[in-house]
Amino acid sequence: MSTEAVNNHDAHAHGHEHEHHDASDMKVFGFWVYLMTDCILFATIFATFAVLANSYAGGPTGAEIFELPFVLTETMILLVSSFTFGLASIAGHHGKKSSVLGWLFVTFLLGLSFIIMEIYEFHHLIAEGFGPHNSAFLSAFFTLVGTHGLHVTCGLIWLVVMMVQIKKNGLDTNNNTRMMNLSLFWHFLDIIWIFVFTVVYLLGVL
Repeated sequence: MSTEAVNNHDAHAHGHEHEHHDASDMKVFGFWVYLMTDCILFATIFATFAVLANSYAGGPTGAEIFELPFVLTETMILLVSSFTFGLASIAGHHGKKSSVLGWLFVTFLLGLSFIIMEIYEFHHLIAEGFGPHNSAFLSAFFTLVGTHGLHVTCGLIWLVVMMVQIKKNGLDTNNNTRMMNLSLFWHFLDIIWIFVFTVVYLLGVL
């Protein structure tokens, strides 16, 4: 092969790699835009909760129905899941496919535990007669916490899809970009939950 042909081949390969890099950057940027819209959604629901937080309509207050140790356990589980996802990201950076799959699976189990506890809390409150129809406060509570729970459920589905894609295709460029976006999403949910825990539960029992 001539020197000119080699140079043309290298230039083509470099250009192809550059296109992949640009496409990945655009996907990450697009996902940041999505997260910003999600911030607006949660900000709106938080504002609604703040307005309705004292509208009990003769019903129970947060201090009467919230079990803080139970919710603190939920919080710790979700925070640990963020740590295990970070370990998966580090393993992915080093190209350790089996470690990535292992830590993603642990993250999935922790996220699933969080959702099971949240469903139990909702079922317990409704069984006690404290459903979302009882007061504006409870309607806002179920909406805010439920919206976050729905996002975590979507994250769990995404985790399963991610594990299948990595097992099938390895840690290629597309999967690394997807991992980055999922990491942003999962850590975002942790941050939102910290606000939920503080605003809804901690302030609610004071």
